[in-house]
Amino acid sequence: MLAALMLAAAPMSAIDAERAFAADAQKIGQWAAFRKWSTADALMFTPQPVNAHQFVGKLKEPPHAVYWWPGRSYVSCDGRTAINTGPWVREFGKSVGYFTTVWVRQPDGAWKWIYDAGDELKFARDEGGDIKPVIAACGKRPPAPAVPPAPAAFRRPVEARLGTSQDRTLVWSWVVDSLGARRFVAQLWDGKVWQPVIVDEVEAPKGK
Repeated sequence: MLAALMLAAAPMSAIDAERAFAADAQKIGQWAAFRKWSTADALMFTPQPVNAHQFVGKLKEPPHAVYWWPGRSYVSCDGRTAINTGPWVREFGKSVGYFTTVWVRQPDGAWKWIYDAGDELKFARDEGGDIKPVIAACGKRPPAPAVPPAPAAFRRPVEARLGTSQDRTLVWSWVVDSLGARRFVAQLWDGKVWQPVIVDEVEAPKGK
């Protein structure tokens, strides 16, 4: 009985939040779920960065919501920030791809995402199941990481942004060029060096 009560009181993890977000997309609608689980200033890419609430607020719900699940999860030492990535499937497998979502724990303990992006793939990623988060090393505050430069092939002008967890043990950066090509890099502190744990490379849309 005590074990059950302790389990019920356990705080939701970012993996739990991702799964609940995906489940809500099936229950209340894809775009309704995107609004529910994101902060007011959350970003998506179309392919340029846009405010998620403003963008999805103009869209009609699709007949079938995209389905996704966490395949990997990286968490800051203080447990307040996480980055999930994993596969998605649309229209019963007619198209597949991957997503990456940056989550931040809110003052009330709930999780909200602030960055959501991804891309289509020819073949689905073999990720998921009973995954465990990879947690950054604690201890002495790490040195500032090197910010990955924009790829040489990117067209100017380029927009870029750097984000970091409150304890600075999990950092991410994204850069997008004028045609919509994008790179996202997440780095996790392992106690000695910064480890690049996610590198998303997205080509500009065809015809650009």
